[in-house]
Amino acid sequence: MKKISEATKKDWIKLAVYMVLYILFLIWVRSWLGIIVIPFIFDACITRIIRWDWWKQLKNRTLYSIMGWIDALVFALVAVYFVNLFLFQNYAIPSSSLEKSLLVGDHLYVSKVAYGPRKPMTPLTMPLTQNVFPNGKKSYIEKPQWPYERIKGFGKIELNDIVVFNYPAGDTIVTDPNWSSRDYYGMIVYPYGQSRCKDIDLDTLSTLQQRQIYDFYYKIGRQAVAQNEKIFGKTATRPVDRRENYVKRCVGLPGQTLEIKDGIIYIDGTANRQPEDAQTNYQVTLVHAIPETLRKELRLSLEDLPAKDNRPGTYIFPMTVKAAALLASHSEIASDVQPFIYEGNEWLFPLNKNTHWSVDNYGPIWIPAKGSSVRLDLDNLPFYERIIGVYEGNDLKVGKDGTIFINGEKADSYTFKMDYYWMMGDNRQNSADSRFWGYVPEDHIVGRPVFIWLSLDKDKKWGQKGKIRWDRQFRPVKKYF
Repeated sequence: MKKISEATKKDWIKLAVYMVLYILFLIWVRSWLGIIVIPFIFDACITRIIRWDWWKQLKNRTLYSIMGWIDALVFALVAVYFVNLFLFQNYAIPSSSLEKSLLVGDHLYVSKVAYGPRKPMTPLTMPLTQNVFPNGKKSYIEKPQWPYERIKGFGKIELNDIVVFNYPAGDTIVTDPNWSSRDYYGMIVYPYGQSRCKDIDLDTLSTLQQRQIYDFYYKIGRQAVAQNEKIFGKTATRPVDRRENYVKRCVGLPGQTLEIKDGIIYIDGTANRQPEDAQTNYQVTLVHAIPETLRKELRLSLEDLPAKDNRPGTYIFPMTVKAAALLASHSEIASDVQPFIYEGNEWLFPLNKNTHWSVDNYGPIWIPAKGSSVRLDLDNLPFYERIIGVYEGNDLKVGKDGTIFINGEKADSYTFKMDYYWMMGDNRQNSADSRFWGYVPEDHIVGRPVFIWLSLDKDKKWGQKGKIRWDRQFRPVKKYF
């Protein structure tokens, strides 16, 4: 312990700097509870009642060395926790959904301050983990759970921004590694439930009867998953900020109406700008295998190719407009290159409504805005019930006669508490996005990628030329807007 009079000028300057920075931080996050830390800052700089560096007095050199490493590790973990929480974090592109704008293997610097960082919602989390340790065990403690609150940032989400967010449908998962990455609702429960029932022509049923059928699919699917732990593993839930991070392009803002016609996105009736490096599917008839040099020129990854040897035949290729034109110019390789519009039946959002939509012809769908209200009936309830019951925490029930109840009271309208966004990949027909799981709530927004700090080609091994894509290093993500 030191007397205040013994503090040096250097100690007081250090205290002043720390205090100014800390108070500015408290003003920014609007959390005056943090004032309780000020006496500890004062003590660490001036009085030193608490022996923060007690281990430096150890005479055992081995123990001294160990404690030195522990001290450095604890400081690093705390620093990383606060940096990742309030400033920025790294994100690696895991899938091809944004190709050829952002590529698999791009490592992004994601700014939390671009849209404003969220205050911690699940505060007891191990730094440098999202939800599990390398051994698969949970890396966070669910309690306490703090309410959503966002600190003021430098801006707001704009149309066509690339955004990192927590996966909205990731609130429930199954733990078996073969199934854990799949959408619990749209890829497991509903399809599995339907597969265990007789085929039904939903077009012949009323809206209420259709809803009852979908509810039955959901019930049967959940029961089947719960009864087959050897296949699916256990069912688990995750809080908002511990759900997997996704990155997509925001193609619809709160209050806008979105529609997709033949693969083109329309916002409030006007065609949205297509990113230059966006991919769509083309039906290609190959006469000869694509040479390696041409494959690189077309920017086709090995994942894009239909067969390892590219033998002659008709295939579906994801390509940019430029790549398709280039391939079409090589008539000795491809005799026909045509845009491919997909009309297949899939489990699209909303999962419990018979829309007859497809990934290329979808909507129109209105994107809810904070403070806006909508009339509710059985026909449009599927669009908003996950918002009402899950994202905004209400008790939503539908009576046997189709009457809607919210928090025990009959309801024919609802006012939204948050803004919502529509996110899609640039690899338009090969992207799991809002067409499959719906709106992204504002409390799921993580941040905006600023630049690519590292880019690795997954098709090449370490030591091979081109493993590191040097031409993408430190390239701003805004270039792909």
